[in-house]
Amino acid sequence: MVVEGRGLHSGATARLELRTGPAPGQATTWNGAPLSSYRAIKVERSTAIANGDVRARTVEHLFAAMAALGLQRGVAVTLDGDEVPIVDGCAATWMDALAALGVAATPATIAVTRDEVIDVGTSRYAFARSDARHVAVELELGDARIAPRAEWHGDPRDFRERVATARTFCFAHEVEVLAKAGLASHVTPEMVVVIGPEILAAGRPFEADEPARHKLLDLVGDLFLYGGPPRGTLLAYRPGHWSTHEAVRVAFERGVLARV
Repeated sequence: MVVEGRGLHSGATARLELRTGPAPGQATTWNGAPLSSYRAIKVERSTAIANGDVRARTVEHLFAAMAALGLQRGVAVTLDGDEVPIVDGCAATWMDALAALGVAATPATIAVTRDEVIDVGTSRYAFARSDARHVAVELELGDARIAPRAEWHGDPRDFRERVATARTFCFAHEVEVLAKAGLASHVTPEMVVVIGPEILAAGRPFEADEPARHKLLDLVGDLFLYGGPPRGTLLAYRPGHWSTHEAVRVAFERGVLARV
């Protein structure tokens, strides 16, 4: 399966190929190296990964689809370019493409070992032990039109129908700032919800919890880099891409998260 398109921030054309791994049960790879050999690097408004000279930006939507389907093993990803194609602006297209590979899901490879709250700047991550997987986000947008919470209990069908379709969002006052910074240069009106005096949404109607569901999508995608989402409960309050990576790093250091 080959997907071609432009990157959200760079606008550069890229080609991404998804295929089954060369051996059954082999760890999922990115450009030939195990995904576990990559680390997150700090960039604006997205998640980027690096392994030596190999770098890729805006991986979170693809990773969210892989996380929802449990594809820690059995998939080989090859990216020709520096940024993953934005495709539909969310994760639905990626889920459909990955599901077509027919790779069996892998059980969670990390777990919450004890209850603890980790603060990273203005973000807060509450971890709790559980035999199930439960991920939730809470936003603080100060807008009564926006529902502040979204959650997911690990069912891939529910993720595809409800979370993977949630569009990214920004505030009207951010549009010019993003443009001057050279960010979000290839977003189309159908891909984004703009929140201002009016809520602007091309295509399907806006739903009050869509921003929270998109934040949930991003959170699940960011967790995938580490083998997540974990077995257990994670409630993220005002999460951001880099704060999530920092929280996970601290959680592993403190033994709040462990590999299973």
